[in-house]
Amino acid sequence: MLTHNLGYPRIGSNRELKKACESYWAGSLTAKALLNSGENIRQQNWLIQKNAGIDLIPVNDFSFYDQVLDMSLTVGAIPDRYHDIILNKPHSELDLYFAMARGHQKNGLDVTAMEMTKWFDTNYHYIVPEFRKDQAFKLFSSKVIAEVKEARQLGIKTKPVLIGPVSYLLLGKEKEPGFNRIDLIENLLPVYLDILGQLEENGVEWVQLDEPYLVLDLNEREKAAFQYVYNTIKKSFPSLKTMLATYFEGMGDNLPLVTSLPICALHIDLVRCPDQLESVLQSLPEKTSISLGLVDGRNVWKNDFQRSMEVIRKAVNKLGEGRVMIAPSCSLLHSPCDLDLETDEKILAPEIKSWLAFAKQKLDEVVTLKQLICSGTDAAALKKLALNQSAVESRKVSPLIHSDQVKQRAASLAAKDAHRMSSFAVRKEKQHRFLELPSFPTTTIGSFPQTKEVRSWRAQFKKGQLTEAEYTSLLKQETERVIRWQEQVGLDVLVHGEFERNDMVEYFGEQLEGFAFSSNGWVQSYGSRCVKPPIIYGDVSRPKPMTVVWSQYAQSLTAKIVKGMLTGPVTLLQWSFVRNDQPRSKTCMQIALAIRDEVMDLEKAGIKIIQIDEPAIREGLPLRKADWKAYLDWAVKAFRIAAGGVRDETQIHTHMCYSEFNDIIEEIAAMDADVITIECSRSQMELLDAFAAFQYPNEIGPGVYDIHSPRVPTQAEMVGLLNKAKEVIPEKQLWVNPDCGLKTRGWEETRKALAEMVEAAKTLREK
Repeated sequence: MLTHNLGYPRIGSNRELKKACESYWAGSLTAKALLNSGENIRQQNWLIQKNAGIDLIPVNDFSFYDQVLDMSLTVGAIPDRYHDIILNKPHSELDLYFAMARGHQKNGLDVTAMEMTKWFDTNYHYIVPEFRKDQAFKLFSSKVIAEVKEARQLGIKTKPVLIGPVSYLLLGKEKEPGFNRIDLIENLLPVYLDILGQLEENGVEWVQLDEPYLVLDLNEREKAAFQYVYNTIKKSFPSLKTMLATYFEGMGDNLPLVTSLPICALHIDLVRCPDQLESVLQSLPEKTSISLGLVDGRNVWKNDFQRSMEVIRKAVNKLGEGRVMIAPSCSLLHSPCDLDLETDEKILAPEIKSWLAFAKQKLDEVVTLKQLICSGTDAAALKKLALNQSAVESRKVSPLIHSDQVKQRAASLAAKDAHRMSSFAVRKEKQHRFLELPSFPTTTIGSFPQTKEVRSWRAQFKKGQLTEAEYTSLLKQETERVIRWQEQVGLDVLVHGEFERNDMVEYFGEQLEGFAFSSNGWVQSYGSRCVKPPIIYGDVSRPKPMTVVWSQYAQSLTAKIVKGMLTGPVTLLQWSFVRNDQPRSKTCMQIALAIRDEVMDLEKAGIKIIQIDEPAIREGLPLRKADWKAYLDWAVKAFRIAAGGVRDETQIHTHMCYSEFNDIIEEIAAMDADVITIECSRSQMELLDAFAAFQYPNEIGPGVYDIHSPRVPTQAEMVGLLNKAKEVIPEKQLWVNPDCGLKTRGWEETRKALAEMVEAAKTLREK
């Protein structure tokens, strides 16, 4: 019985990769030093897995930015606009790579970044491959081969990980009409065969091909592509052991297709879809092994060993030990690195910590499960089993978990609680008179750059080096400075900058009952952006107002309108590690009631516009369309509960980013936000097509400035985007704003970009 892992966190236990990349981008770290940092993280990760006892250790799961972008570079899917960077000798492959991810604006070159969107239903963002009708592929980067050789020098038995060719194409986007990207499979497959041939030449025994699209709805064309690819691979490399990895859902009606493919092992996610085991065991070909994804790669709760052992025994009884493998459910990319780093009991209580497992601990769970099955008398494994079951049982009965008051309030919700007092048409007229905003009103999404000084104040305050009064005084000065700057630049609706907030989810979770936190529980969101998700362990409620003081203070400084800024219930849920002992819908409704209380208090405090951000609502959509309605019903209801109590004159905004809206536009409209702001600049306003086709009735702010790139767009560029927006959306509905919050950007680029944005809005008003 083999153990293996599908992937390990690439950021480093202390976010070493984030710090190295950002230093390189800032020009304070050389390319060689950055590459050395990546090598150190990779090797540390391999040794952690080797020391844990993992039999097959992944390579090529490490990335400086994103694994899908890595694959695009590997197969030479490089859009034409980057060719000048390739030809410009001072630029390295690293510069090309980061230009594709972040854009490039220096040395006389100015190119935009590639699009970015969510990785299935996670909060991880990937760089979307771009394809043309005549797209050619070639082996451009030998990263995977180099990492195999690197690991071999350390004595690591590797299992290279590649995004499977069919899923890679489906993850991409056609950049011109007249073809379907799946038609490119014949052009792409020879490059994969080249890679596999080199891997085999380098002594690789197992290769993991990730094909997560096998858990989605597929058409006949896509199914035929899978048959073509895997039959060709088997014919070309009969001795190479291929593991086909699926995750995030069950295969459903794709199971007959999968079991017909000539592969050596099939990985299935038994956390997200435990019910698929029986049908897979019945259908699995005689010599194919099964990889049981039993340890949750996306959440932090300890594995229930007793339950997992029952599953393993069922598979062993059917197939024999030699055909059963044990693994996490998916890559541990989505897990924090190491629970052992959580040493501050004031931040993470020992009882709650006893219920948890991070990536390093999950490796131990995988190996322990093997030991319990293969050598049931192993004393160390039996001790771990006893400790595990004690933790699992203690969590079920802990008084920290349940609140009768919270449960009763959620149960007493009435239908009227999920509706505004009047229709949008009525509200709109009242709001226009009440707010007195110009056409094409300008605003930002919420946060402004958090400089090193701001972050240092927070760190000093937490360490007791600043008193609360001193810390508050500094934040007030920063808030006033940013209010004055917004007035000066000419923005119409201001924000207070959110300098008191560490993260748009963590900040609220820290003030809600039922949430716990970690000191070092970082996970990658995109590129160098890491987040530290809260841990929802119990019933959720709001003991006191969370944002009112800062919103009131900012509003007191100016005659202009200052938005109140909140994170919505679905996003607070999606971007946390959520308790798994009750339906997510129940937890979400508890959060919605807490946010409703905050919305009502903001209105009472004189805040005229309240933004409730829901960037994760599309992300939470189930992967199978048959399951969409049930989710959307409670997700939309949760937002409406949060927003539904205010007067008609109070304008409710929401924000969504990096999502495809076409399939859920009706539900977005049903949220009934007065204004929605969305990411649009990377897609050149393509995302607006869904709103136009639906004739979306409410107001829209299509982002005209990509905040995930350091490049500063010109006024003319933004006017061009807004003119595109005007072609499909009535101009009376349009707002002007960036794609997202500006927390991670620098002040110099922010000032320039927002000044250009305001001038773009003025240009449109003059016309």
